[in-house]
Amino acid sequence: MASKVVICGVDTSTLPKCNNEKLNELMNLIKQGDNNAREEFIIYNMRLVLSIVKRFSAGKNNADDIFQVGIIGLIKSIDNFDTTIGVKFSTYAVPMIIGEIRKFLRDSSCIKITRSIRDTAYKALQAKEKIINSYNKEPTIEEIAKETGLPEKQIAEAMNAISEPVSLYDTVFHDDKDSLMIMDQIKDESSDEKIIERTALKEALKTLGKREQQILFLRYYLGKTQMEISSIIGLSQAQVSRLEKDALKDIKENVN
Repeated sequence: MASKVVICGVDTSTLPKCNNEKLNELMNLIKQGDNNAREEFIIYNMRLVLSIVKRFSAGKNNADDIFQVGIIGLIKSIDNFDTTIGVKFSTYAVPMIIGEIRKFLRDSSCIKITRSIRDTAYKALQAKEKIINSYNKEPTIEEIAKETGLPEKQIAEAMNAISEPVSLYDTVFHDDKDSLMIMDQIKDESSDEKIIERTALKEALKTLGKREQQILFLRYYLGKTQMEISSIIGLSQAQVSRLEKDALKDIKENVN
């Protein structure tokens, strides 16, 4: 899928690029109801969708379908984006696009829920609601099984089968000062969190000038010292140090 050039009739090699200033202008127009700005904004962000699509192993799923689903996630991001929160649009949009794609991949899987499992799940949900209303607490599988008279394993399988896909950004705990999301409890190199980090970093690097990109490449990819870099690009060590520091600061601001 990564080598495919044309997706949904779109030649991905010709997708236009846009700077952050222009994107911010378009977003402001979108919030004022400008449909032309909305269409232009979608086109400019197709590269972002494509970069996410390439990170998914689609199996038998068609790349065109996944790209279209990614565009749906992009549109939802545009509709729900709050310009006052001080976050880059791409930072906000990436997890939403990923969530839309993952939901599609789950829903299109070959696993089907049988009628008996649905019936068991229905009984379990009724029992769960009854226990919550009576004791004002979330019941355990053991308590639901006791209420329904069904085996615990059967209850667990049925509840798992009908469970909706969750987002890594769903909150599992919060108080007045802080909140805990699902992604905070997951440490997996192949998880959505890593995809988000890589995509956000890649987008942040694009905002740097060529000289800053060269310095970071020499410094962190090739392992050169600042003195060695100064000789390579013809700047003083102090200038290299300042440019490196400013570049890292810009990346941090764009990723957060």
